[in-house]
Amino acid sequence: MTTERDDLLDLLRKHRELFLATVRGLTDDQAASTPTVSQLCLGGLVKHVTAVEKNWADFVVEGPATRPDVDWSNIDWSNPPPAVLEYQNGFRMLEGETLAGLLAAYDEVAEATDALLANPALDLDARQPLPEAPWFEPGASWSARRAFVHIAAETAQHAGHADIIRETIDGQKSMG
Repeated sequence: MTTERDDLLDLLRKHRELFLATVRGLTDDQAASTPTVSQLCLGGLVKHVTAVEKNWADFVVEGPATRPDVDWSNIDWSNPPPAVLEYQNGFRMLEGETLAGLLAAYDEVAEATDALLANPALDLDARQPLPEAPWFEPGASWSARRAFVHIAAETAQHAGHADIIRETIDGQKSMG
């Protein structure tokens, strides 16, 4: 018989594996390429999924992080403020970054998340207030459980994006 923690760990690991299958065997140039009409690249997606997982795991322990004060509705996209440029760069593979380095960071974050989730002292019902953001209801909170499910959902969503990009690069598909 499995526990809820076992099920959540299994869910996270399966979606990570599907996501990671999309970058196996790529060069840094391929990982940095943007072969679709989207500006997404596989290396940038690895970087983004790593940051998302780390941020939500930190949220479980520490509560909401402070968010930059950005008025997203009035941005001059030809000259975005530093906080917006930093956000955009979280989806890009920048000069000097390697796929191996990004994957090592992802492995480190995944290992820490798994250890956090496996810790029996962590109360999955413990709630933290969500950060103030236009996409969250004011005053809402999430349980640790909900944060882990969100990590899995984000990983799965971006695995789909990654699969399309990889198929465009060399025809490889994770399924089908």
